[in-house]
Parts: sequence; structure tokens; C-alpha cells
Amino acid sequence: MPQRVRRVLLGAPIPTAREHHERLSLFLGLPVFASDALSSAAYATEAIVSILVLFSLQALSVQPAITLAICALYLIVVVSYQQTVHAYPAGGGSYIVAADNLGEKPAVIAASALLIDYVLTVAVSIAAGVAALVSAFPGLHPALIELNIGFIILIMWANLRGLRESGMMFAFPSYGFVLGMFLMIVFGLFKVHAAALPSQRVVADPGAIGSEAMLPFFFILLRAFSAGCVALTGVEAISNGVPAFKPPESKNAAKSLRWLAAMMICMFLGTGYLIRFLPQVSLYATANPAYRTVVSQLAAYVFGPNSFGFFAIQLATATILILAANTAFADFPRLASILARDGYLPRPLARQGDRLVYQNGIIVLGVLAIALVSYFKGELDLLLPLYAVGVFTAFTLSQSGMVRHWFKEKGRGWTTRIAVNGTGALCTGVVAIVILTTKFTEGAWIVLVLVSLASFGLLAIRRRYHSITEQLSMNGAVREPVADQRAIVLVPRVHKGVMKAIEYGKSLHAEVRCLHVSIDRRSVPAIKRDWDMYVDDVPLVIVESPYRSLLDPVLEYIDEMLEQDPDKTVTVIVPEAVVTKWYHLPLKENVAQQLKNALGKRRNVVVANVRYFLN
Repeated sequence: MPQRVRRVLLGAPIPTAREHHERLSLFLGLPVFASDALSSAAYATEAIVSILVLFSLQALSVQPAITLAICALYLIVVVSYQQTVHAYPAGGGSYIVAADNLGEKPAVIAASALLIDYVLTVAVSIAAGVAALVSAFPGLHPALIELNIGFIILIMWANLRGLRESGMMFAFPSYGFVLGMFLMIVFGLFKVHAAALPSQRVVADPGAIGSEAMLPFFFILLRAFSAGCVALTGVEAISNGVPAFKPPESKNAAKSLRWLAAMMICMFLGTGYLIRFLPQVSLYATANPAYRTVVSQLAAYVFGPNSFGFFAIQLATATILILAANTAFADFPRLASILARDGYLPRPLARQGDRLVYQNGIIVLGVLAIALVSYFKGELDLLLPLYAVGVFTAFTLSQSGMVRHWFKEKGRGWTTRIAVNGTGALCTGVVAIVILTTKFTEGAWIVLVLVSLASFGLLAIRRRYHSITEQLSMNGAVREPVADQRAIVLVPRVHKGVMKAIEYGKSLHAEVRCLHVSIDRRSVPAIKRDWDMYVDDVPLVIVESPYRSLLDPVLEYIDEMLEQDPDKTVTVIVPEAVVTKWYHLPLKENVAQQLKNALGKRRNVVVANVRYFLN
């Protein structure tokens, strides 16, 4: 990317000395790290109801109990993670906690689960946001995939500009959603209680009742509970990003968790309560042909179907759901950098870009998310069953690791801390099993396979880096002198650039010879004449190429030299023209790079490019 275009798109580079200025305050930290958690208020209630209605219309009466149970679980997880951010202020979340207390394999499983969950977070959040947008403007449905891809690219671009800039971009929409939801809930409560409306039995499309009606009711309860547990996704994010907060980092991160819990539980309880006063909840295509989400139906009930309030809620919901992907874009690159630092991912993922963000991780996440939404055609119903399996696996490993951490530390109040994290580990472990069991046939098995493959891949990368480290270790190393070398200068024709390459070959104090590959015999006399005229101290070898290839004769010639004397080092010197204008590039033949690639795997061969610049 040309430097000028890069500056316009991403902004000027930020010096490392200003890194502390890029830290996030509590106000900006919530939009960056908690947008995913906040956004789940838009679809968690719908996820519960959509399962219960499949069993029977009467089953909807247990929805308040399930909502309260999930809120209780939310509090347990938040209190547990408050202890984590204080114990591990360097961030890393589940991976660091598991690695420090449970060992390598549990840590790798936790990391794999989180990496996959972050990709799913982007796909599900964007798909849910587009679904909310389509609820308000049904005519957009044919462009579903294009909208998903466009919003992923938009969030990716915002994050490439820097952490602080993305926080400022997303603060207004995030807090706008929370304010809009609170206003809808307050006005809704006033409407139902001021009018003394009785709580109604929610009526849904009777045709929606399916094969689940034949299953045990307890199993349906577990399915609905596991579906509603998507409300907990995103809680982990703050513990991963503790170093991104302003000092005191742990204190600000813990405050963010508390504010997140308060806002999320209020919204979840409010929507769960108001849904019971709707005359009808349409969830499936026979009764809901335009596809309206439950939040949009609540907004239409409270404010009116064509009111300003309805469209404001839809816009705020669509925006927060789309911006929820930002949580993954903030955390995936940070976790990937830690894994790369420890040797479990390629090293380029560990480096910060010139905007003080892990730009390689951001790009990788964007590409994976685009592939996922394209494969599932942007349909939210196809993506949701894959969600939450990975995050609860990470929850469980993190809380189990914290139990061991407090047991080893045995500091002040360690028994209470063990009780808190132990309760969290038990609850999240049970939920993980429930989710995996009830969603197994719907696609949870795919996540299980992906976590297994990712864990295997991380361990394989780690083994490879360990092997490289051992091979390059200085233990017992002896400085070996370079064996006698020969220099081969490739000569397309005689010109100033070739002369410069010959002089470089002489400077190596090596046996120098020049090689010309003849494709057209008619050009050979001119080459020989120029050679005799301008070069008289270096031999020229002319090799014919019967199949008009430049590379094959060079490779064959060098291979013959290596066979004759395998201990000698052969330096292949390639004169390379460098142009100063981009529109001159098509006029240049890039043989030098092709030779580098072809000779790269041969031992005792060095490829040197002697460049000459063309104005």
C-alpha cells in the first residue's frame, strides 16, 4: 500500500512513547471491550423463547425462571472475573490463567476455544446486526451477504486506525443503544402498569411447534437455558484486555465488569419481562414473513410500529450488534500476539503496527469472519448454534485455574476467593456440558472439531519453533569458516548494471564466472562482441535453452557445479533493475525473484541481487 494512501486510510504512525496516551478510560473501555456483551441483550431473550415455543405454547410460562437463572449465572461469572483481573493485570484471560496453573494442554484448549469464539463473535454479531436492519427495512434482504461483508470490513478498518480511535468511534452508538433500551423498558413498564394490563399468555405461531414437542420437557428447559446463555458471551473480553485500560488498570477493568453486569442484567430482565405482555410473538416465517426480531416487536408495541421510537431502537440495535464485533477485533489480536510470543502462532502476529495495534491479527480475524459469513450466507439462525460452546469452555478452564492459583498463593482471604472461583468453575462447567449436549446435533460438534484441530495446530507450531530454537542454539556451537566459493553472474546482455554485478562478484574474492542463457542464437555474436570489448578478465559461459526457459538452464548449471564440489559455496549474482515509477513495473521482468524462490531450498547456494536504479 503506498505510504500516502496508507496515511489517509489509517492515519499517521503513533510513536511508542505515546503508547500510554492510547490507553482507554472507563468510559471508552466499555464500548471497546463490552459491546459484544451488551449487544447480547438484543437476542438472548429471543433465543430462549424460540426454543420454548417449539415444545408448546404453554412452555413459555417458564421463560422468566430461565431468565433469572441466567442473570444469577451472569453475576457469578462477573464476580469470578473481577478476581481474575486483579490477579492477572497483564491480561491474557483464560489462556494465561490456564497456562500458569493447569499446564500446557488446558491452556492451548482455552486459547483455541477463545480464538474460534472470537471469529464466531464477529460473524454472529454482524449477522444479528444485519438481521435487525433487515427487520426495519425488509427490502435489504437480497443483499444479506454483501451487507455482512461490508460491515466486517468497516469494523476492521476502524480497528486498524488504533484502539483509542475505535473507542471514540463506538462510544456514542454503544451508549445510545443502552439508553434506547432503558427508555423502551421504562416506557413499556409504564404502559403495561398504567393501563393495568394483565400479564398475557404469549401467543405464537402454532405451526412453529415441531418435533421438540415429543421430547422430555426437562430437555427442552436445558435447551432454552443453553440458548439464553449467549447473554454471557463477551464477559471474558475485559479480562483479556486489562493492559489497554488507563492506570490503575485492574481497578478500571473491574469497574467495567461491574458496570457491564448492571446494564446487561437490567436490559435482559426488562426485555424478558415485557415480552409477556405482547399480544403475539412471531418467531417463524409463517407468522413473521418480513422477519422481525423480538426487540423490534417490543419497540413496535411500546412506541408504535411506524414511530420515531421504533426506528430509533432498530437503528440503535443494528448498530450495537454490528459494533459488537469490535470486542473480538480488540481481543483476538491481543490474544494472538500473546500466543505468538509464546511460540504457538506465527511470530508476525506478535508485532504491533505503526498505529500501536496488532494489525496482522486484525486482518486475519477479518478474513476468517468474512469466510464464515459467506459460507453460512449471513443467516443468523445457522450461526447461533455454533455460538457459546467455546466461550464456556474457556470460562471453565479460567475459573478452574483461578482455584488452583488461590490454593498455591494462600494469601489473605484465599478460602473465600477459592469459593467464588470454584462456584464459577462449577456453574460454567455444567453450562458448557449442557450447551454441548443440547446443541450437539445443531452444529456444536463443529466447534468441538474446530477446537480440537486448532489445539493440534497450536501445539504443532510450538513444536516447530522449539525445533528451530534447538537447531540454532549456541550451546556447543563453533564458528565455521565459509568454504571456498564461486560467484556466478547472470548476464542477460552487456550493460552498466551487469558491470556493477561483476565488480561485486570480484569483491567477494571468489572464483567469478558469468553465465548467459541463449534463447535466440542470433543474439550470441553481439553478446560475444560486447564481452570482448568491455570485459576481458572474467570468463563468459553461454548455455543454450532449447525450450526457451531462462530458469531451467541456470538451475541445471548450478546443480552440476554443486555435484562436482558439494563443499563449495556458490553465490548467484543477479543484476536487478529498480524502477522509480509504478507504471514502469509492467515493463520489468522479475527474473531475480523467481531465481531466489527456485534456489532457496538448495544448500550452499546464496542469491545476491545487485540492484541498479532507472530514472
